[in-house]
Formats: sequence, C-alpha cells, structure tokens
Amino acid sequence: MNIEELCICEEKTVRNAMERLDSLATKILFVVRDGRLVAALTDGDIRRWILLKGDLNAPVKCAANYYPYYVKNNSNEDIFNFLKKYELEAIPIVSEEMVIERIVFRNENDIRRSREQLELPVVMMAGGKGTRLYPYTKILPKPLIPVGEVPIAERIIAQYRRYGCRDYFLIVNHKKNMIKAYFNEIEKDYNVYYVDEDVPLGTGGGLSLLKGKITSPFILTNCDILVKEDFSKIYRLHKEKKNVITMICSLKNFKIPYGIVNIDESGELENMREKPELSFFTNTGCYIVEPEVIDEIEENTPMGFPDIIEKCKREGKSVGIYPVGEKAWLDMGQMDGLEHMRDVLEDDRNE
Repeated sequence: MNIEELCICEEKTVRNAMERLDSLATKILFVVRDGRLVAALTDGDIRRWILLKGDLNAPVKCAANYYPYYVKNNSNEDIFNFLKKYELEAIPIVSEEMVIERIVFRNENDIRRSREQLELPVVMMAGGKGTRLYPYTKILPKPLIPVGEVPIAERIIAQYRRYGCRDYFLIVNHKKNMIKAYFNEIEKDYNVYYVDEDVPLGTGGGLSLLKGKITSPFILTNCDILVKEDFSKIYRLHKEKKNVITMICSLKNFKIPYGIVNIDESGELENMREKPELSFFTNTGCYIVEPEVIDEIEENTPMGFPDIIEKCKREGKSVGIYPVGEKAWLDMGQMDGLEHMRDVLEDDRNE
C-alpha cells in the first residue's frame, strides 16, 4: 500500500472516502492540499458525519479532522509509544513542509488494542427455510450451509466469541433437529440454547419466545450474514444514544445500466441522467436490542422485526443506526452472496 492510496484531496466526496477505506481495508485516510497534510479522516469521523444526517456527496473537508496527529521526520519521538499512547491506527511521518514521507501503521509494530469484552447474549434467527439458497437448503438447513469448511452459523458464533459472548439462543424451526444435532456433537466453549418455533412467527414474532430468558441487552442477527466491524464500538454508540434498538446499516452503491428519463407534468422530457449511480444505506439484519423490546412483543403473532422497529418509533423510543462500509457486510442469503462470502473469507484466511 503506497502513500498516494492513503491520501485523499479535500474535494472528494464522503462516499468516495468510504469506498477508499473499504477497498484498502484501513480505518484512516489523510487529507492533503497541494501535496501537504492538512487533516485526517477516520471511519469514526465518517460515521459521525452520517449520523448528523450529513450528505454522502459532501466534500470530505466537511467531515475531516483538521487537527491530525503527525510526527516530524527529524523528530526523536518514539513512534511505537506515540501510537500506543493515543491509540492511533496509523501516524504519518512528515517533512518540515508537511509533506507525508511515510506512514506507520499500528499493526506494523504489533501494537494490539485489547478487544473490549461485551459478554452479551446473541440471538440468531435460524428457523427459515432458505428458499433462495435452494437446492442446498433441500438437504441442509440454512444455518448449516458451509462457507468454506465451517457452517455459517458457527462462523457467526466465532465472530462474537472474540467479544466474550458465551450464550447463544437459536430460534429454530425448519430442519431444527439437524441444527441441534450438529451443535450438540461439536466441541465448544460456549452455550447454545434452542428456542423451538412450532409455527413460523417471522423475524420479530419469534423473539416473543424469549420472554423471561433474556434480561440484558443482546445482539440479534440473521443466520446468513457476517458484519466485519468492531462490535464494542457499536455497543458503545448504542448505550451513548440510549437506543432501544440500534440497526447496523451498510452502504450500497448501484450503477443503473440505463439512461434514466424524467417526464414533466405535460408529458414532455424534463431531463435525462445517463447511467446514474445510486448510494443508500440498507439494513444488514443485525442489531443491538434492549430486553424491554422482547417484553412488549405480542405472543404467537407473526411479524417481522422491521414491524417492531416501526412500533418503537411510533411510541417515541430511540431507534438508531450504525453505518458500515459496503464491504463490511457479507450476506449469503442468495447464491451470488454465498459465493462472494466464501471468496472473501478465503482471502482473509490467506492474509
């Protein structure tokens, strides 16, 4: 990775910056003007801008930090201790003219941040038929479809084990005995509790079966997605905002392969846009949820979790979002998504 890739000019858009961070798999870019360092832009800066309803097409100078950390090239500063002291992802080494000469990353010095232990229960919606993954799901339930050599449900659990999560509640229905048999037979250092859904209740209604079982905030996830993000940051935002639900949302970019035509009220051509690109945030199917949400769900009533979100909003409760980049969300709910997830996780293993 060279210096030019990690630098971005002030007039590029916030969306451009998110795409760059995604493609480089870093958490920071350095903003330059006439080749000189003037600011830094982290994934956290972008997140704060989005949560303030900032426009993704605004220039990065609107979201950047114009008081960046840096070290002069002729300084005797101990870079190792500097990174550790300020918990920085990277530090630019600059000349007297503020031209970046090199960038030192945290992992180059093996300075590891201790991962905050959340120890939250995790609820996995594992009862669906997975019709979009047919014919795989004719044989296996969706949670047991392998991504590489490991079933997706086990990969999801491994992700949360890194944060100290030990209790997993699987809401099961379709081919539930196969799911139970698999997790009962493998060696594991966590607890799996099965919640039998005798009739389909949807992604929201199934939570009513957990009344009296969960009394703390919990992570709710679909059984076919992975979110590659620091969940301690997500939980911290959830508590700071006093949300009852925090929805993790991923940026999506779509380029329409056609010219878009707008027609005015008289039926004449108003304007045309040739192959426009649309950017928006979409629900990943992963949330942080307060236990009071379970208590207020009507029992044995089919509903989706989005219905519960709408109900909370109508009641004036705080429902927030946590935005992540496009590549942070892996969804295997359809065939092309399954193959993409396999490719990404295989690349991660080989790094």
